[in-house]
Amino acid sequence: MPGTTSTTPGTPDAGAAAGAHPRRWAVLAVIAIAQLMVVLDATIVNIALPHAQADLGISDADRQWVVTAYTLAFGGLLLLGGRIADYWGRKRAFLVGMVGFALASAVGGLAGSGEMLFAARALQGAFGALLAPASLALLTVMFTETRERARAFAVYGAIAGGGSAVGLLLGGVLTQYTSWRWCLLVNIPVAAVAVIAALPLVPESRAHGDTRYDVPGAVVVTAGLVCLVYGFTQAAENGWDAAGTLALIGVGVALLAAFVLIELRSSHPLLPMRILLDRNRGGAYLTSTLIGAGLFGAFLFLTIYFQVVLRYTPLEAGLASLPVTAGVLISAAGASQLLPRVGAKPLMLTGAVLAVVGMVVLTQVDVDTSFAAQLLPAQIVLGMGLGFTFVPLSSLALYGVPEHDAGAASATLNATQQVGGSLGTALLNTMYTSAVTGYLASRAPGPATQVKALVHGYSVAFAWGAGLILLSGLATLVLIRVRRQDVPSGGAVHMG
Repeated sequence: MPGTTSTTPGTPDAGAAAGAHPRRWAVLAVIAIAQLMVVLDATIVNIALPHAQADLGISDADRQWVVTAYTLAFGGLLLLGGRIADYWGRKRAFLVGMVGFALASAVGGLAGSGEMLFAARALQGAFGALLAPASLALLTVMFTETRERARAFAVYGAIAGGGSAVGLLLGGVLTQYTSWRWCLLVNIPVAAVAVIAALPLVPESRAHGDTRYDVPGAVVVTAGLVCLVYGFTQAAENGWDAAGTLALIGVGVALLAAFVLIELRSSHPLLPMRILLDRNRGGAYLTSTLIGAGLFGAFLFLTIYFQVVLRYTPLEAGLASLPVTAGVLISAAGASQLLPRVGAKPLMLTGAVLAVVGMVVLTQVDVDTSFAAQLLPAQIVLGMGLGFTFVPLSSLALYGVPEHDAGAASATLNATQQVGGSLGTALLNTMYTSAVTGYLASRAPGPATQVKALVHGYSVAFAWGAGLILLSGLATLVLIRVRRQDVPSGGAVHMG
């Protein structure tokens, strides 16, 4: 996180950052609960989406807002959330984030319309953007000894990497045996346990120095991203050449350009441009954005394909989605060992090739595709490609960054994945909708035609996902020039 790290003088836990805090492992357990809740929400809703869509009457063009409302708010406000946590108080930010996340989950779980669900998901993202950096900063403060800090961050990273798998399974169980609404309502008891435990256990801490916030930057960048996503949605309904579509995309691009100007002129920028302007770090962030864009939408369509076309139950769909996570965990372990030996670029290029191959295999789905023969190996290869990419990415994001910028650089990597996921989900959903409409317009109507149109739409979405991941590989090839010995090893896996 930006700013220096210290505990607040005069509190009962003053000086905890300087020595071993007696309750640090209990605090780690509390933070792990909070982190798991945030990570779960990235995948648990994917399994529930077909049921929520049918229940609330959400159109195919608009359903992506269930995902993008969360990722846009989370990614757009993450850097601001980190600064607020540092200067407002990390414990306070943690508690407010937990309570707000739970309340937003309650609103979403009780939603009576698609618009209410979208708004609740945006609120979840906003409070998550406060909660996640506060959790990470608390770990940094509580664990000052190198070996213990490594163990603490290993636990944190394992939850970040494996939480998506738990979300898929839990989403399947809750949707199948209770209701899709419990995929959101389950956050309430989890948050309650974490808050009750955090009140006596977690010490307050904050950073000192310049406590001003770049609110204009946060507002402008988030508004720009919302305009782009909404423009993509309008393209699905009215076409790319419609005046409303072009206006929204134009405004979005203009707002993002204005954000860059604000950051260049601000004395306390949300995103210091010096972090982005390094060739290797800039290449890493661009790669992260493109990977996120290709992945989030593809994962969404895969879970929908399982349930709508192959008629899997929600639990079966959750289990069928696990091979991607297995592939990530397998290759991430290998990448951590190989990174010091071969460097970041060869691993990232290998990862891009594997991920593209996996996605291309998914473009061949049909109404009766075999899981064992095609879907299983495609997902494992895709996951292995992602693991080989994510590990060096997290190290490259910190390449050559001064210590006081390390928090902002790390948060930027997370934000680029979320922002890329938002834009990619909206773009792939637009391409899917256009493909389905075009297929139906050129063929005789009927139930079989309808199903084949859906499958054609999924294939087109996977093809666009493959193209975005291919672009990420090209960005790596052209921009990454860092030497093997210059990259810190032991990066953590980030998955959404």
